[in-house]
Amino acid sequence: VQLVESGGGLVQAGGSLRLSCVASGDTIGRYCMGWFRQIPDKEREGVAGIESDGSTSYADSVEGRFTISRDTTKNALYLQMNSLKPEDTAMYCCAASARVNCGLGEAGFGYWGQGTQVTVS
Repeated sequence: VQLVESGGGLVQAGGSLRLSCVASGDTIGRYCMGWFRQIPDKEREGVAGIESDGSTSYADSVEGRFTISRDTTKNALYLQMNSLKPEDTAMYCCAASARVNCGLGEAGFGYWGQGTQVTVS
């Protein structure tokens, strides 16, 4: 499966952004999907995940502010980000895992997009 993200940009603190990840080559409903973010010189962090059964999970740092969703008719994954903080600044990538109960750890995610930059000032 190939993944392409979009929707990043520059936003003021307190603002919102919606990231999109369009998949091709396979159906995302078959995969556990996740959003990850990375800052240079730091480890990649799992932000939000959605299992094939639709159950979701979030990192503590974004719980209540970010919402992950998917639209299987469009074969797309989304991340709605509200109440953004400067510490949310990072490169955001979507990823797909063929595992069940993949969680927010990057191990097991075999398919990655190139990422979209989010900068919160």
